[in-house]
Amino acid sequence: MKKTFLLFFLVTSTLIFAQNVSEDQYFTSEQMAVFPDGGIPHFRQLIAENFRPRKVKGKGIETCQLRFVIDRDGTITDIKAEGTNESFNKEAVLAISKIKTKWIPAKIEGITVRYMMRVPLTMDFN
Repeated sequence: MKKTFLLFFLVTSTLIFAQNVSEDQYFTSEQMAVFPDGGIPHFRQLIAENFRPRKVKGKGIETCQLRFVIDRDGTITDIKAEGTNESFNKEAVLAISKIKTKWIPAKIEGITVRYMMRVPLTMDFN
């Protein structure tokens, strides 16, 4: 029994120490990331300008949650869209990918950090 317990302890402790720590950590910040020249309303306008509604399959109102990271240098990375219409999600991701304007990055204690943004997107295709 002691040998079994010792073997179990050694295996689990090795597994615990072998886990990788993710470098992608997103923080709650003291100073949020800011989109220059008009803030979020201007950012939404750019999404609408870059969006290709003809590529979306389906009719009616479509929604998705856009998640992306504002990197330390202000670039948009790790763009993902969650919604029920896959073609709408794909177009939303492409629309954001086309925006090349850099954000003013978030800060914690004066140090720029990666910051995760969530933006709801709703469009009517009637």
